[in-house]
Amino acid sequence: MNYTRLFNSRVVNYLSSCFLLLSSSVMAADATSKETIEKTKTVVSHAIAMHGEPKYAADFKHFEYASPNALKGGSLKEHAIGTFDSLNPFITKGTPASNIALIYDTLTTASMDEPFTQYGLVAEKIEYPEDRSWVIYHLNPKARFHDGKKITADDVAFSFNTLTTKGAPLYGYYYADIKEAKALDNQRVKFSFKSTTNKELALIIGQLPVLPAHYWKDKAFDQSSLDTPLGSGPYKVKRVDAGRSIVFERVPDYWGKDLPVNRGHYNFDEIIIDYYRDDTVAIEALKAGQLDFRYERIAKSWFTNYDIPAAKEGLLKKQTIRDYSPRGMQAFIVNLRRAPFDNIKFREALNYAFDYEWTNRNLFYDSYTRTDSYFFNSDLASGGLPEGRELEILTPLKKELPASVFTIPYKNPVTDGSGNNRANLRKAQQLLSEAGYKIADGKLIDPKTQKPIIIEYLERDPSFERVLNPYVQNLKRLGIEMNVRVVDISQFINRVQGHDFDMTSLTIGQSQSPGNEQRDYWSSSAADTPGSSNYMGIKNPAIDALIELVINAPNREELIVRTRALDRALLHHHYMVPHWNLIEHRLVYWDKFEQPEIAPAFDRTFNTGILTWWVDPAKAKRISARRK
Repeated sequence: MNYTRLFNSRVVNYLSSCFLLLSSSVMAADATSKETIEKTKTVVSHAIAMHGEPKYAADFKHFEYASPNALKGGSLKEHAIGTFDSLNPFITKGTPASNIALIYDTLTTASMDEPFTQYGLVAEKIEYPEDRSWVIYHLNPKARFHDGKKITADDVAFSFNTLTTKGAPLYGYYYADIKEAKALDNQRVKFSFKSTTNKELALIIGQLPVLPAHYWKDKAFDQSSLDTPLGSGPYKVKRVDAGRSIVFERVPDYWGKDLPVNRGHYNFDEIIIDYYRDDTVAIEALKAGQLDFRYERIAKSWFTNYDIPAAKEGLLKKQTIRDYSPRGMQAFIVNLRRAPFDNIKFREALNYAFDYEWTNRNLFYDSYTRTDSYFFNSDLASGGLPEGRELEILTPLKKELPASVFTIPYKNPVTDGSGNNRANLRKAQQLLSEAGYKIADGKLIDPKTQKPIIIEYLERDPSFERVLNPYVQNLKRLGIEMNVRVVDISQFINRVQGHDFDMTSLTIGQSQSPGNEQRDYWSSSAADTPGSSNYMGIKNPAIDALIELVINAPNREELIVRTRALDRALLHHHYMVPHWNLIEHRLVYWDKFEQPEIAPAFDRTFNTGILTWWVDPAKAKRISARRK
């Protein structure tokens, strides 16, 4: 999977990868950039692609979505919701500060306009055999930590060993097929793999954050802390007000500032992130000029909150940018470890109780599309009935899959949007009756315990209650009592990671090149691991088998068909009640910025895009005068 620089945050879901934009001229140019040693069939290159050739040749100057003429200077003031109590984003303890990964560099970095290609960052060269049974990263001799010490192969090996043994569970699952990390000398580190079929290992190990061994030698890595950590990235922490704000300052002598992968990025002298208790307060802060930028995720706010004089004067801008990345799955999720969610018919009934069409029309201004795939907005999404190669993959797993996988195309229930959901509620009642549930005194009775069904819905965003309330009422008509409990973000994270919930809503992000991270999402081995991303507690041998098929796909065509099979299996188990999706970014900002002509094509949360913007001094002066 292709992560962005921010992939370490446990709050931010796995982020996007990119669209294929190759031309024959680029491929021809790149073919000359590789040194192939015929005797050992070893490739030494500036980049490595999952399939095919890298888009950018060895002598490329910058990514197309970044401007080499971007000015350095000024500040970007953003916000986050909730609080934070840690500057360690690599563990499950504590709530890490937003964007803390900006202080770290990785071995390689991804382009945001290809399906999955990694380019050298801390590593200036990548060496690997044709079978990708190992990879050697040749470190850039200029690479330095912020204290001036050189980054060495020992630091890289330390980072791998520390993250996989003391870090969050995702590192262990993500790098499970890596046998060892070995420093060959100061500038070369070799990763040996357990398999020659897991082709993405040579790429994903490049996403490893490089940690300073000398800094951590006398510190407890597995403990949350507000001590300012040492990094090597384009920013370092300038100031922290615990739980309230964090300020990053650009490192003026950053060792990697002139690398092609960084040119046109990281233009702000300061990035300030203020924390607010909810979106309502944050939006008012933006309109008052206390913030510069907001990624608007709430439809009602987008359509109703920004009709103010500054917007009419053209000083406060609204902009949409098309996004081509897989949107993943946002949904109501259930905890399979608890009854009644271990019953597939009960789970399916939950979907029939959700009136999406009414919700979209009355709450979201008809701005969304219902999600019907875990890989929505991509060629990885399943559809119709399985046939051909996909059917061939699924047939041996038939005993462990719902029969509907082979007989009924997956479709979400549909209503006319009037609020009259009787037909779907009757279908839900039928499913519940088939599962043995009965109604007594208006309550749905569990056939095993003979007690009424009561669900606690865990929520961290008070504004989401307006979406939940109609759903609560529909469930009540089925005899199901659902109580909504709103908690702060720290408690929410702790409870979800500890599997202490009945239902909640989360987003599982995906990329154009799914792989090893799928173990963390859906595998049986991750189900009972606190802190894993298998929040639902899925344990299914067919899904385990499909995960391994995806990871070991030999080419792009096979990856697509295997991922569609996995998608289909997940959908027909009804582990989630799918929400909605938007295939564009909604941005609101004060008009002090300039931006490149091209936006990153596959930048799911616009975390890369905003870091290619820069401050226009004349515009900033105008905005400053207006705010006074």
